Amino acid sequence: MKGKVIGIVSLLVALLLAGFVYFKFYFVFGEGVKAGELNFVVYKGYVFKTFEGRVIQAGFGKGKGTNAAAIQSYEFDFSITDEAIADSLMRCGGKTVELSYKEYLGTLPWRGKQKYIVDGIVSVRE
Repeated sequence: MKGKVIGIVSLLVALLLAGFVYFKFYFVFGEGVKAGELNFVVYKGYVFKTFEGRVIQAGFGKGKGTNAAAIQSYEFDFSITDEAIADSLMRCGGKTVELSYKEYLGTLPWRGKQKYIVDGIVSVRE
């Protein structure tokens, strides 16, 4: 009887842990497209080499007083898991790009440093 209870509790704990890991690291929380000027794409890391990039998005910010309509820039930091997409983006520095991405709730070292993973290039403009 005691062994059966321990077995059931162990199974429940394992299922809860598996569910947590799935939702934290593999469940796609959001998908979308971001546009802006591609600042950089780099291949870096100590143990897990990953492709990391940044897009600068210009826009109007919420300011007070005389800065009410000031132009601000927002940085969209992302990781890339597909080497072909990273290679294409490495040749687009300084151009305006539209990138499709997936947002995860957590990061994995072999997937990159960011929770935003670029999975496609929608368009590239000069």
